[in-house]
Amino acid sequence: MPPLPLLQGTLDLLVLRCLTGGPLHSYAIATLIREHTAGDLCIEEGALYQALHRLFAQGLLEAEWGPTENNRRARYYTVTAAGRKRLREDTGHWRRYVRAIDAVLQGT
Repeated sequence: MPPLPLLQGTLDLLVLRCLTGGPLHSYAIATLIREHTAGDLCIEEGALYQALHRLFAQGLLEAEWGPTENNRRARYYTVTAAGRKRLREDTGHWRRYVRAIDAVLQGT
């Protein structure tokens, strides 16, 4: 089956969550999302870079250059305290949203 389309506003949430485990470069973030969703979510490179730059500009991420596993130069991102706070808030909103949609689908 083809990958699912991302709902607007979910990419930032996914990126922040991936980075709570430690610094990652963009390819590793995309790979982690694809693996955790069994391929149901595949992040396009352009969308991921836009999200990373947006989150960095908002002070939710920090970044530094370093070598990859293949000894290539890549930018590694880490989540800031403000980013962790945003992740908690957005996770709460997302779970509330899912419960509301599920209630309608279940007819309750």
